[in-house]
Amino acid sequence: MSVDDQTQNAGELAQAVLVEEARRQASEAERDEQVILPDDLLPGVGDDPMSLKEALASGGKSMVIFMFLLNVIDDLPRAVRVVAPDIQNSFNMSDTTLTGVLSFGGVALVLGAVPMATLADRIKRVTIIPIASLFWAITMFLTGFAANAFQLFMTNAFTGAGQAYRIPVSNSLLTDTYPVQARSQIFAFEGVGRPIGQLLGPLLVGGIAAAVGGPDGWRWAFVALSIPPVIVGLASLRLKEPERGGADRLAIFGSASNKTSDDADTAEDLPELPVSVSQAFSRLQKVKTFYFLAVGVGVLGFALISVPLQFNLLLESKYGYGPLKRGIIESLIWVITIPILPVVGKLFDRKFREDPPSMIRLAGMFVIASGLLYAVGLQFRAIGPLVIFIALAQAAISSSFVAAGPIIAAVSPFRIRAQAFAFLPVFIFLMGGFIGGLLVGQLSDSFGNRTAMSVVAPPAAIIGGLLIMYGARFTRRDISIAVEELIEERDEVANMIAEPENIPVIQVRNLDYSYGLVQVLFDIGLDVHRGEVVALLGTNGAGKSTIIRAISGLGTPDRGVIRLNGRTITYTDAEIRFKVGIVQLRGGAGIFPDLTIGDNLRTSVLASKLDKAEVDARIAEAVSRFPALDGRLGERAGDLSGGQQQMLALAMALMHKPEILIIDELSLGLAPLVVQQLLEVIEELKAQGMTMLIVEQSVNIALSLADRAVFVEKGIVKFEGNAQELLERDDLAEAVFLGGH
Repeated sequence: MSVDDQTQNAGELAQAVLVEEARRQASEAERDEQVILPDDLLPGVGDDPMSLKEALASGGKSMVIFMFLLNVIDDLPRAVRVVAPDIQNSFNMSDTTLTGVLSFGGVALVLGAVPMATLADRIKRVTIIPIASLFWAITMFLTGFAANAFQLFMTNAFTGAGQAYRIPVSNSLLTDTYPVQARSQIFAFEGVGRPIGQLLGPLLVGGIAAAVGGPDGWRWAFVALSIPPVIVGLASLRLKEPERGGADRLAIFGSASNKTSDDADTAEDLPELPVSVSQAFSRLQKVKTFYFLAVGVGVLGFALISVPLQFNLLLESKYGYGPLKRGIIESLIWVITIPILPVVGKLFDRKFREDPPSMIRLAGMFVIASGLLYAVGLQFRAIGPLVIFIALAQAAISSSFVAAGPIIAAVSPFRIRAQAFAFLPVFIFLMGGFIGGLLVGQLSDSFGNRTAMSVVAPPAAIIGGLLIMYGARFTRRDISIAVEELIEERDEVANMIAEPENIPVIQVRNLDYSYGLVQVLFDIGLDVHRGEVVALLGTNGAGKSTIIRAISGLGTPDRGVIRLNGRTITYTDAEIRFKVGIVQLRGGAGIFPDLTIGDNLRTSVLASKLDKAEVDARIAEAVSRFPALDGRLGERAGDLSGGQQQMLALAMALMHKPEILIIDELSLGLAPLVVQQLLEVIEELKAQGMTMLIVEQSVNIALSLADRAVFVEKGIVKFEGNAQELLERDDLAEAVFLGGH
């Protein structure tokens, strides 16, 4: 082949790739448009304005007032940076060590926030508050008696862990208690507690340290700070738990609940299966608005955490201010923020009603503005202009955070909202707080406090704001998907109430699935009813295995809902799904070859906590189905033939008495005689009423077993119908398996 021919072929290939990529992007854009709901179905969008007074009349005053007070006392300990120089002198620490010790409380808060959120997604959230408040009150008290830097590190870490509940618990409670139309105003009202705490805290901490005097005056500030959380924790015992997703349902359907008091019980009334941290995080990563908000706020964290500490060190080293003066200046910084937040709350609510993406873009602009204010203000040597610009920058950041709560509430599925709120500080403290704190501390030790702040804070805020603004382009789709889940659940609950005897064992709705940037499943819907055998058919790469991965919990979908016997399992770990009855048998990969046959069978139920007699009975029952295994329990499983190993794998699956048995390529690589023996067992299970979903390379085998068949092509369900009818429809088999039309 000549060079010209090679060049031409390469050009044709490149053109084909570009055309296919353009087609794919156009197809995805079209699907996105189909997912996006009209404004009248997006809660809060296009609605009439609602005042804060009306919102409080609807949801009551107690919840938001309590969260306001919780914000105040939670932020009081942040003021320990006022006495940071005194702590540094007491323990003879460098700037880097001091920053690491004090910053690790934030890391502990983050590490505790995620498990607290997991707990909050499983139990009544209001029960967490008094226990956690008492815990961090005790650790705060003990901090005042730390004898060395290590003890200070530990007590500070435990205090952070004790405070970890506040963000996921309080934000999710406010979201479910108050109307969507005034969410930003509610978060602004609650958020005012933060600057008030930041204002009072430095005065309290600095005043106590100055009043006691001496090098250890700072210790009594910690003792005093341990009292408020005890009082507020006891007061929280009167709070009432709102219904999860209730405010969104009220905005969409006119009712906070899917049911009336006269409705019969449904599967949705059963205890929720645990929400998995990994499943929640994987799903939230695919909510692009949330992803860019979290990453943007994480980058902002380099400025958010390091500047206040470095600023106090600067006040002590360059201006010679003691704890009282530092406390007064620190308080003055927050004065501007307090009157601004209520105004910003109204502005964000208006922006959301008009166009949700514009609200997010505005939040990003506030963050960018803070970076510019830092860049200018840090150039001033005079204390007055320096304090004013730092105060304005802090007000801009606080204003942006008023929007964070409503944004997360709007785009995250209601079942994992508490975890969505918890992941935000993960990005702040791990990206910016701890790592950024150490970086800024090293810069400070080498070049001084002002230089460290100037190098890090302005670019961090500007880049963070741009990332937040970029996420706005995905907001309408993300809100639509969250609302779609509520609508689908409302409709399904109605179906369960109307036909409780017809609840599917497995139900898949609106399922999208991607590997990285490549989407492989599109709006999959699938039901498998009790006692039914369904064949899932399609060419290689059609998406069959991905569907059963999603059902089994081995992968996280971008969108959609999965249920088992009417209970939502979309965010439940694979291990939990396995325990409650979803058992998958993989072709050719289901045994432990180095164990004996008997040990394989015993191992398969190790986590079930069955007594020995029950295990032995199940082994006997499982082996009785396979004469080739009978009497050979002591033999090594790896010495079995391929067909016998598949029999053992099936026997291990049957040990669990599954609610649904998912079989992936049963006949893969097996001789026809062995396949026939396995099919006889499957036929027997079918006759006994076992529910099965079968993925099989042989169309004839699958359809001979199945009651119904579902054909999938290029990630889309092309046909669903009676299996026997499909056996007689050559045109359908040809269309799916041979690419005919």
